[in-house]
Amino acid sequence: MLPVRAEGLCFAAGGVAILDRVSLEIAAGPPLLIIGPNGAGKSVLLRLLHGLLRPSAGRVTPEAPIRGGMVFQRPVLLRRSVLANVRYPLALAGVPRAERGARAAAALERVGLAALAGRPARLLSGGEQQRLALARAAALAPPVLFLDEPCASLDPGATRAVEEIVAGIAAGGCKIVMTTHDLGQARRLAGEVVFLHRGRVLEAAPADRFFAGPASAEAAAFLQGELLW
Repeated sequence: MLPVRAEGLCFAAGGVAILDRVSLEIAAGPPLLIIGPNGAGKSVLLRLLHGLLRPSAGRVTPEAPIRGGMVFQRPVLLRRSVLANVRYPLALAGVPRAERGARAAAALERVGLAALAGRPARLLSGGEQQRLALARAAALAPPVLFLDEPCASLDPGATRAVEEIVAGIAAGGCKIVMTTHDLGQARRLAGEVVFLHRGRVLEAAPADRFFAGPASAEAAAFLQGELLW
C-alpha cells in the first residue's frame, strides 16, 4: 500500500482554513517527522493521511481504511487487560485465534510490558499506556504507522523508552510518520522531515539536509526557536 500520496489536500473547519493545498508522498524508508509551530495543521494532516478525516478538497491514495495503524497523544484503551487490548484488534483483523496469543505476547515483550499482561490497561502509567498503544498497533504489522505526538505528555524517561520502541519498529521495516513539537526528538528519529507552516508544506527534505540548512526563512526561524504565527 506504499507509497501513500496526498494531492492538493485542503481542510477547513468552522470556516477556518487549516490546510492549504498540501501535496506529499510517503514511501518506504526511514521515519518521516512532520514538524512545525503550534497551529500549523500537523495533527489534522496526520488524520487526513490515515483516513480519519475527509479533506475539503484534494485526495489521499490509496483510500482508507487500508493505510496503516494510528497512535494518538493520549492512548485510547479498552477497559480490559493489557493482553486483551492487543488481542482484540488482532481478532478484528481476522488473525486466527490460534495465533493471537503468541502475537500479542510477542508485541508486549517487545515494549517491555510482558510482566503486566494481566493488569487492567487503564491502571498503567502514562508511559506504559503509550507503550501498550504502540504494541497494539505494531502487532498488526502495518506497512505504515502514524504517530501523533506520542511523547507530548511524557516525562524524559518515558519519552526515551517510546523513542527506542519507535526506532525498533522502523528498523523492522514499518514506515513511521510522526508529528512532534520536540526538535531534539525530530533530530534523533527523523530520516525525512516535512515542515508545515500555516497549513502549507514549506519544506520536505532529508533530515540531515533540513537541519544543516533549511531552505525557507520560516523553517530557519523555527529551528532557532523563534515564535512563528
